[in-house]
Amino acid sequence: MQTLPWLAVTSGEPAGIGPDVCLDLVGADAPYRVVVLGDKAVLQARSQLLGKNVYLRDYQPDAAPKAGVLDVYHLPVAAAVVPGQLAAANAAYVLDLLDAAYAGVATGEFAAMVTAPVHKGIINDAGVPFSGHTEYLAAKSHTEQVVMMLAGGGLRVALATTHLPLRAVADALNPALLQQVLATLEHDLRTKFGIAAPRILVAGLNPHAGEQGHLGHEEIDIITPVIAACQQQGMAVQGPYPADTLFQPFMLQHADAVLAMYHDQGLPVLKYASFGRGVNITLGLPFIRTSVDHGTALDLAGSGRADSGSLQAALACAWEMVAAQAGFAALQKGHAASK
Repeated sequence: MQTLPWLAVTSGEPAGIGPDVCLDLVGADAPYRVVVLGDKAVLQARSQLLGKNVYLRDYQPDAAPKAGVLDVYHLPVAAAVVPGQLAAANAAYVLDLLDAAYAGVATGEFAAMVTAPVHKGIINDAGVPFSGHTEYLAAKSHTEQVVMMLAGGGLRVALATTHLPLRAVADALNPALLQQVLATLEHDLRTKFGIAAPRILVAGLNPHAGEQGHLGHEEIDIITPVIAACQQQGMAVQGPYPADTLFQPFMLQHADAVLAMYHDQGLPVLKYASFGRGVNITLGLPFIRTSVDHGTALDLAGSGRADSGSLQAALACAWEMVAAQAGFAALQKGHAASK
């Protein structure tokens, strides 16, 4: 009998809705097992507060999934947790969850990592420089180039730049960056999503994609040459297209992903189509990491109004990627054996 892989879920900021939504990940009939990383007492208290009948079981690598049971990799909080009230003393705990999940995916104990939301501000208030999951995991895994991609509503939207002020976006774009981002996006669509020849549409930076230089030169000087270079390498990349017409069904029906130049160019469209069911995916890492498309929602913690749909979608996406990557690995192994 083949052992089912473990998917690790970090429960995130303990005062937020992370513990709430993680309680919905009880054992079910699935081709994988789920382990939630968090403080067992916090999860138990939240379960009682919400009136949920969830049995928490200490994580054992050889345990089989069981209906109504949630496997918990226990890591203790430093201070008492009150739903909705941040505590800087627990900032290190939140990072401990990420460290434990990373250790597991690095050794292969976990097949993927799924993350519930953290609160960047309270971690920084605790004296720990922290700009987000993506940057933290990239640094731990010594990954130079990562790409943020959100999926949902039938769309995949990746970003050339992420959390930058709008006035800094144009200065951040350069041929080397864009080439790396497109190479990472194309590679991971093949190896982690099982798409043999990914088709990528690229948005321009400026209105009307620069209108032949009258509204900006980034398309002429940077974006178009990089697309041409990618095409010469055999990548199915097209553009740049004006963003105000790119996100239409007739454009997207034959595309596997869109690359937007900045955060609010592509993500409002995706979140309109899928908010509450969207998935944040970090491409370029040497492991699979997905996350929810929302924040800690402190005002909803412990209220019973938190929706676990995005976490459920992130878990399902992580499994799809695990399965696709396994298929790609088998294909690569067979190709090597045939030589």
